[in-house]
Amino acid sequence: MTDIAIFWDASQLWGLLVWRAAEAFGLPYRLVKAQDIAQGALSDKTSLLIVPGGTARHKSDALGERGREALRAWVRGGGRYLGFCGGAGLGLTDVDDPVRTAGIGKGLNLCPWHRAEITERIQHFVSGHVRVRFREGHPLVPESLAAPRAAGDEPILPIWWPGRFAAPGAGAEGVETLARYAGSDPRTCPPDLCVADLPLSSLSPSVLEQWIELYGVSLAPAFLNGQPCVLHGRYGKGSYTLSYSHLETPGSPDANRWLAHMLGVLSGFAPARETVPDWRPGEMPILWNDADLLAARQGMGELIRLGLSHDLLFERAPWLTGWRAGVPGSGLNSLFMGLCVLTGVVPSPEAQRRWESLRVRFADRFYLFRQGVEGLLLAQRLASIMPDEVPRTILAEQRLSLFGSAMQGGGLYKELMDMVDSLLFLSLGREGGRRA
Repeated sequence: MTDIAIFWDASQLWGLLVWRAAEAFGLPYRLVKAQDIAQGALSDKTSLLIVPGGTARHKSDALGERGREALRAWVRGGGRYLGFCGGAGLGLTDVDDPVRTAGIGKGLNLCPWHRAEITERIQHFVSGHVRVRFREGHPLVPESLAAPRAAGDEPILPIWWPGRFAAPGAGAEGVETLARYAGSDPRTCPPDLCVADLPLSSLSPSVLEQWIELYGVSLAPAFLNGQPCVLHGRYGKGSYTLSYSHLETPGSPDANRWLAHMLGVLSGFAPARETVPDWRPGEMPILWNDADLLAARQGMGELIRLGLSHDLLFERAPWLTGWRAGVPGSGLNSLFMGLCVLTGVVPSPEAQRRWESLRVRFADRFYLFRQGVEGLLLAQRLASIMPDEVPRTILAEQRLSLFGSAMQGGGLYKELMDMVDSLLFLSLGREGGRRA
């Protein structure tokens, strides 16, 4: 076993977090793309495959049937699969219902469990830290975290808009639950646990009850009460570990400590430390001093500041900008962070050559994107003040051309993000480009 592979396709911000965690832990790693996996990039020299968050369906589409079967065969032969959020969803088994299956793409079927439906849409927008209880006596769980704690004093793990696990009933033998959510009581939950953009700790139980009675809205997520958030099991000679918690989140001590322990057990490499330091990508030094890339980085920063000034965006963490309902904050955040990292590492020669072939198209698309997003954000602000004056259909059309549909993505954003991702792939992980 010589290295850890990190799956790059359709990961965006979440791939950057895994890359930075690998850097912080001092682990040997390489980035792999779906086409590499389809062509046999995973071998007995790869100790572990980490699949970051992102949309499971997009990851599956990138793999194709050939890539999915190559990945399954590698795990069957003894490989170890670790997936976070969308990477966890990719490892699950599809259900037979074609409507539900269309929502998650083709799973790898490593784990016999499914992804559960979220019937109350508002509870899909859960983010922040939540208290958890760990399984005791399991080699993947350190004793310091598994030790029994009083209610309200359990360790905390970060979740960023997670899916949910669902046991199929029959045929679910051998699946181990490593951690369960310990509840969403506003009186004991961490202060950054939000539903949509509302901190749960700021809402009293009486207000939550009132909202249920008056509006029929339940903001305390029921799925955080005892349901699994991390699973583990065997697949052939190998294993899968699926986590809806982003254990790679910077500055999250309990999560980082667990991830360091887990990586040591699964990969055989001893991490150099137990935590991933806090991260401010916007403050990364300029190591790729290219005028066009720096102009794009500056332009994205100005768009985000525009959104912040009009209360359309807000800071969740130094690496994560939150957004109000309907605002395309996820795309803005991912593109800005990608540009910050891209200009904050020493470019590889391959990345420099690739950039010369992309420069003109990127500059042209970014000019249109920046002008369009500025207009969209200001129109969304106007619509929040004078809802009858701004036609919603026109706003929807603007957003579609810039960011694509909410489920599929696309538009100018996808063109730009794909170009940035290709450059990041060529630079990160190279000896000249490691600057975390």
